Amino acid sequence: MKLPPIPDLRDAALDAALQRAIDHKTKPQGSLGRIEQLALQAGRVLGTDKPKLVQPQLVVFAADHGIAAHGVSAFPQEVTGQMVRNFLAGGAAVSVLARQHGLAMTVVDCGVACDFEPHPQLRPLKVAKGAADPATGPAMSRGQCEAAMRHGMELVQGLPGNALLVGEMGIANSSPAALLLARLTGAPLGECVGRGTGLDDAGLQRKKDVLQRVLDRHADARAPLDALAAFGGLEIATMAGAILQAASERRIVVMDGFITGAALLVAHAVAPHVVQRCIFSHRSAEPGHALMLGALGARPLLELDLRLGEGSGAALAWPLVVSACMLLCDMATFDSAQVSGKH
Repeated sequence: MKLPPIPDLRDAALDAALQRAIDHKTKPQGSLGRIEQLALQAGRVLGTDKPKLVQPQLVVFAADHGIAAHGVSAFPQEVTGQMVRNFLAGGAAVSVLARQHGLAMTVVDCGVACDFEPHPQLRPLKVAKGAADPATGPAMSRGQCEAAMRHGMELVQGLPGNALLVGEMGIANSSPAALLLARLTGAPLGECVGRGTGLDDAGLQRKKDVLQRVLDRHADARAPLDALAAFGGLEIATMAGAILQAASERRIVVMDGFITGAALLVAHAVAPHVVQRCIFSHRSAEPGHALMLGALGARPLLELDLRLGEGSGAALAWPLVVSACMLLCDMATFDSAQVSGKH
């Protein structure tokens, strides 16, 4: 399939202008620490030394997974659809955070096993009623995988603004995320698999056993999109397309946790410069997330032991992105404030 071009963002002249602007603010150089690095990255992505954030969009991508039938999640599959309705009713954690921070929120039905009534915040882009069971065959056909990715690209093309915050919902989706991490990075599967929604020790061992069988069954699925089709899921594929499109449009992309990171792993494998546009909101309590961040060369902004998903970490980190841009645009310089500089 044809993917949008994502060139290298490095621009020595712009970087120099951004660093000069940051260094001349009324503060000791480097004293705002990583907020200065965040301001520089935002300016680089948006192509200006005065980055302004416009109409940020928080998108939650939802789908179900056939692998849930193997008891790899502590919650039943119907919770996916129930939580989609909770998002639309405004009752989920991410719904509250989106309201708090003035983020427009869209929920995408990428492949939930049930149907929904129309809602102004819901985008029905269902490819199938859940991914198939990867223990018996591919989770998606190549055609379904590419259709989901195209849906993600087309969705972003129709959204306003210059920032995308990425979230997800899908019971059992930490399983395909762990499989993608193991396959695309070569990390041992046991180090990639966590408790997800709260499995006990017996449940965790069962999950590891099931995923090892799936990994072995699809031993030949090594190219990024082949692995994505083999392991799933529909929301991960849709997110991968959305991230690629947002990156190609030079939108700031704020990542959430482990599952959104799996989508980025796929996107990075086909377009390495995509990570230049990505801000990593937090390090999840899911153990594989640290491995994933390391593989992407990423340093997250927060470490709060989050493991909810939904885009909650991205929403919590969003005020830091806003602050970085406002400081770069609005903070006085030594000259404008008539403040003496360093001797």
